[in-house]
Amino acid sequence: MTLLRTQLGSTLRGHRLRQHRTLRDVSGAARVSLGYLSEVERGQKEASSELLASICDALEVELADLLAEVSLELRVAAAGADVRPLATPGETREEAAAATEQAAPAAEPALALVGAGAQGRTAHRRGDAVSLAA
Repeated sequence: MTLLRTQLGSTLRGHRLRQHRTLRDVSGAARVSLGYLSEVERGQKEASSELLASICDALEVELADLLAEVSLELRVAAAGADVRPLATPGETREEAAAATEQAAPAAEPALALVGAGAQGRTAHRRGDAVSLAA
């Protein structure tokens, strides 16, 4: 089982490396110590929501997008599933999405908000967007 903090750290590190940025650069922009950011990236420390928001701001990544990406990675890891690309050569994204929807059972919501009242709110993923339903 993959821990949330491990996947969060791995995903944050991936974003940082794709931007060709150093730990020092991001830690300064996020106003967090270099050592602590390193521990978060390695999954050794739990990051608070405030710290995650600060790191996301420094990386210019939306927190909701980061959480959706981490959620997807955790599902894939838990299922041990092979992930096929969105579209194979000669196939449109719409055809690939339709094939995936037919082959896969309905997934649970990607994110549930805590403290949203008796009924609660749930985030539903549709394509590249996340919408909140009451």
